[in-house]
Amino acid sequence: MPGAVCEIIDDIEDLISSQDITPKERYASRKSVNVRSKKRQVEKNVEPIEKIVLESVVPGTQKIYVKTWGCAHNNSDSEYMAGLLAAHGYPLTEDKWDAQLWLLNSCTVKSPAEDHFKNEIESGRSRGIHVVVAGCVPQGAPRAPYLQGLSVVGVQQIDRIVEIVEETLKGHTVRLFGQKKTGEGRKAGGASLLLPKVRKNPLIEIIPINTGCLNQCTYCKTKHARGELGSYPPEEIVERARQSFTEGVVEIWLTSEDTGTYGRDIGTSLPALLRRLVTVIPAGCRLRLGMTNPPYILEHLPDVADIMHHPRVYKFLHVPVQSGSDQVLADMKREYSRADFEQVVEYLREHVPGMTIATDIICGFPTETERDFEDTMTLCKKYKFPSLFINQFFPRPGTPAAKMTRVPGQEVKKRTKQLSDFFRSYEPYGHKVGEVQEVLVTDISHDKNYFVAHNEFYEQVLVPKEDKYMGKMVTVKIMSASKFSMVGQPIDKPKMAGVVQPLKKGEVSGLVSVREKKFPLPILFLLLAVVFRMIWMFL
Repeated sequence: MPGAVCEIIDDIEDLISSQDITPKERYASRKSVNVRSKKRQVEKNVEPIEKIVLESVVPGTQKIYVKTWGCAHNNSDSEYMAGLLAAHGYPLTEDKWDAQLWLLNSCTVKSPAEDHFKNEIESGRSRGIHVVVAGCVPQGAPRAPYLQGLSVVGVQQIDRIVEIVEETLKGHTVRLFGQKKTGEGRKAGGASLLLPKVRKNPLIEIIPINTGCLNQCTYCKTKHARGELGSYPPEEIVERARQSFTEGVVEIWLTSEDTGTYGRDIGTSLPALLRRLVTVIPAGCRLRLGMTNPPYILEHLPDVADIMHHPRVYKFLHVPVQSGSDQVLADMKREYSRADFEQVVEYLREHVPGMTIATDIICGFPTETERDFEDTMTLCKKYKFPSLFINQFFPRPGTPAAKMTRVPGQEVKKRTKQLSDFFRSYEPYGHKVGEVQEVLVTDISHDKNYFVAHNEFYEQVLVPKEDKYMGKMVTVKIMSASKFSMVGQPIDKPKMAGVVQPLKKGEVSGLVSVREKKFPLPILFLLLAVVFRMIWMFL
């Protein structure tokens, strides 16, 4: 039985979201893929189509196509920008050739993602489509030649997307960067969490709790874009969660570049935030904690283990180790040792039985020797992680690692294959066949043949594709298992999770009252202004 995911996973979001890029899209930027090579050759022969400039056209009537690469934080940013545009009347479309403007939200972690982003820009421009770019690529490298002449929205300026789109449709180029500050002058988390948004999955709310990080990793370019740590106030995060549950959300993801650092800049901590959040999670709903680096979770281990026992929190944590060699970790400037990482894994596994720990490995970092790689292999063999995200090293321009002498490409591929072969050699879920589990159904599998649910350990369970299960808690018996998932047979009626029916796909979060009255937002604001004016005149 084919699983929902059938190849090495690049990122944790790929494991659980059907709306991420497909494997075909993910590898489209590799030069060895002949199909893309032919496509690019054809596109070179296509004469660019002149853009239609809309100086005299009423704003809010043009169709917008939104595409996102990268992490959950990027997906949340796209949902907010889509929500702002939809609230101002712009129709959103999933058919990019039917759109007058493309909003492309980029990721700078890996070269293939940026290559795909670059190709999409070229494709849109060649067809006369207006393009606005967002995300970490233009924020980290705004002077890149292929970005010249394009409108750009900075990662902390997403709340101004409407004016950027309107000016771009008029033929103008707008570039808005900048850093939001708190009233005390500190870096803020970003645009307000209470802005309208359009969720890609109406059942899942992605909440960025902070932006930026405290690390100086030599291979990473994300910090060039996201900068230093900036945390959102806990009150704003809790309110966003509370609002999402009133709109039918059944699962919330907390995301950032490093969730473990939350609150260090505003006098609080991640455990303190989690304790407040669990009080507003309705019965049957779940919270998933996002990625955290080892240095910043070490001091919170007892608190995190305690919170993981809460019935509405997934017993799951993504802790990227990147290498099993202390020397390589030092060269990466990861600020922890192998022993530190092992302490995290062993403490959590001991105090939270069955807990899922996912991790990342970079193969072929410039200073990695054969002995260093063997250290990585022994680490992975010791723990047999059920989710292991294997990446080849990509030199990112402007990072210290990009200037280091690289490991030969063939050697990098050999090491990647060796680790990948080991990862494929073990089956993490076979011992669970026959178990009865309670799972929360939130998505559809990549092959479209099943609905995707998760048990308390955030392990993927596939259930029959019947509408009555979507968004519900279901008791299942595990019938079979594969490398990435289990298949569950429902043995009881589904139970309603959450408090209300979810928004329909494409509906705008935060505008419930407007939606129910079917009233256009601009007209509502105009009527309110007239009413207040009349009251003022008669006072």
